Amino acid sequence: MTRVWLSGWEWQCCGDAFAVGDEIDFGIGARDPRPALADMFGPALVATVDAIESHHEEERADRVRGRVVAVHAVTSEVIERRSLRRPGYGAPPDSVVPSDGEEWPLVGRELGSGVFVGSRPSRYMIEVVPVPDTALLMPANGVRLPASEVTTPHPSAAELPGDPPPERRARSHAGWLVDVDEH
Repeated sequence: MTRVWLSGWEWQCCGDAFAVGDEIDFGIGARDPRPALADMFGPALVATVDAIESHHEEERADRVRGRVVAVHAVTSEVIERRSLRRPGYGAPPDSVVPSDGEEWPLVGRELGSGVFVGSRPSRYMIEVVPVPDTALLMPANGVRLPASEVTTPHPSAAELPGDPPPERRARSHAGWLVDVDEH
């Protein structure tokens, strides 16, 4: 049995969906867990990781091929720190800070026929800091499956109405641990 780490950021954009029981072929970027992974997982869990999958940038000669016997969605705790945006610090240098209680101006584009597309930046800069040794595993049917096929939803940090607290703890989806019965 080989346990492979699949990073959430890589699999958010690409990588074919697969389920428990499917045959897979992963390109392996490393066989030793990176320090950031060890910090998030803690010493006991990181010791169970045999390989780190990577499918960006280059073709990998090192491969894990076999049948998926289990998938575990991994979440970890993070601290979200919010601070007001200031000109030159995440806001355009020539912007004027809105008064308390006012929104940043709407930035957008008139597309014609009464259609306007726009967005308003948040009043806050958000720094997300991982909390070491807080990984939790949740059984899953697979990776990148349609939402209706996922047994356990992945928690995410939801926006709070009104003025958010300057700091709060949340759970964030980090990736998957996939157990493979290699050929």
